[in-house]
Amino acid sequence: MAPLWTPPLLTGVWVRVTVLAVGKLRDRGLERLCEGYTRRASRHLPVRVVEVADDARALRRITPEARVVGLDARGKSRDSEAFARWLGDWMTYGRAELVFVVGGARGISQELRRRADETLSLGPMTLPHRLARVVLLEQIYRALSILRGEPYHK
Repeated sequence: MAPLWTPPLLTGVWVRVTVLAVGKLRDRGLERLCEGYTRRASRHLPVRVVEVADDARALRRITPEARVVGLDARGKSRDSEAFARWLGDWMTYGRAELVFVVGGARGISQELRRRADETLSLGPMTLPHRLARVVLLEQIYRALSILRGEPYHK
């Protein structure tokens, strides 16, 4: 399978993905899953997870130039291929940092929702915020695999 996206040459822009998560995982199994997907995705694009204690600290961690995507059940839903195309477009034409905000047990605050450039839904079912983080990181890795034409997606 031919890759859908190849890194542009000499763009001069260092792009990265940050998953800004409110709260700690506190589950070693989920931590291992997150670390594994982060490590795999980071082979293609710098990906990091930043944990913060609350929404106010999350807002302070977001730089003014970052593109912010808040996870919210009412957000736009994409299948894996559409998410991969969206991520590929951002990697080609977007800002230097893409920040996904995973809220705490009550979701993202109104302040974070206002700061978000868009909202993304991981599906119609309600997920615990800790599990949403794992699903998001897996989908980021899957999207990068799709873009690179790698067999993981099959």
